[in-house]
Amino acid sequence: MKVRNILLVAIVLMIPGTVWAYGESGGGSGLIACTAKLSKFTPANNTEVAQKSEFSFFASHSTNPTSIRVTIKDHSVPITVTEKHDGFQVTGKIPDAVKGTFAKINIAAKGPNQCDASGGWLVKVK
Repeated sequence: MKVRNILLVAIVLMIPGTVWAYGESGGGSGLIACTAKLSKFTPANNTEVAQKSEFSFFASHSTNPTSIRVTIKDHSVPITVTEKHDGFQVTGKIPDAVKGTFAKINIAAKGPNQCDASGGWLVKVK
């Protein structure tokens, strides 16, 4: 009986210590979500386009405009970034070397605290 009481007391004392070890944070990884968002891709995904066609997309205001990079089939694409009231309009043209194939327009950008934002879409180039 005495051993049982000692074991019961030991278990009761261990439980609060284990629970308190998790703190009051409510869980989570402690990482801040990246608020830089990419949207409004034009032309639409899986659209057939002519060679050297223009494309555009929208980057949210929290995106660092100087960090935006676009590549198509491993070709770095020159872009124009225009500030709008609610973010940035980004435009560019599909490179001359890309023709007669599917091509993904790949976007990479940085947001607050240098977080990474990425996106893209697929087009079929005539």
